[in-house]
Amino acid sequence: MEEYLKDISDGKLYSSNDMVKVGCHDCTGCSACCCDMGESILLDPMDVWRLERNLGQSFEQLLAGAIDLHVEDGLILPNLKMAPSATGPKCSFLNEEGRCSIHGFRPGICRLFPLGRNYEGEKLSYFLLTDACPAKNKSKMKVSKWLEMDGMKDYERFLVKWHALTKSLRQTMQNCDEEKAKQKNMLFLQMFYFTPVQQENFYDGFYERLEQFERR
Repeated sequence: MEEYLKDISDGKLYSSNDMVKVGCHDCTGCSACCCDMGESILLDPMDVWRLERNLGQSFEQLLAGAIDLHVEDGLILPNLKMAPSATGPKCSFLNEEGRCSIHGFRPGICRLFPLGRNYEGEKLSYFLLTDACPAKNKSKMKVSKWLEMDGMKDYERFLVKWHALTKSLRQTMQNCDEEKAKQKNMLFLQMFYFTPVQQENFYDGFYERLEQFERR
């Protein structure tokens, strides 16, 4: 484990089959992790695909409402937008009762919290952020059950591939001129976000585009 992870976690790495203390009793009366999160709730292509299908909106329509674009290490990525409220910025999808209105198809980072992801080559593991969730008396749950994602093996393979791609692109952006970086960003956004995946199986569409993108 990297040294910086030891400072923010319980010092352990978990697989999706491990038990970890994250059960927070359905977040009763709490929406702390949905408020004042800035641009940190990044959206990967699967997140956007699920939002588009369940809300009946295109990526352009989502950008006009609950999603923003921001630059991170030269790479343009979408994130959930925080909306102003009397108590401070909160997720645009948080309803008046302080509950998530897209809970059934919420983004991967929302599902993950208070866990984080650790990537080592082709291996993905998880760590528990200390003092991140204010809920008391948490119960133990299997990581896969906490994430509530069907087909964990396929999902984790996608996450590893996506992480490798965005990591490589960030490095590329640091070493190319402004015009080249702009072209690369536009192609990246067009292929993975603006053009909707038509396949019923998201992964089929994603890997087809990944192969096309890597040939460019």
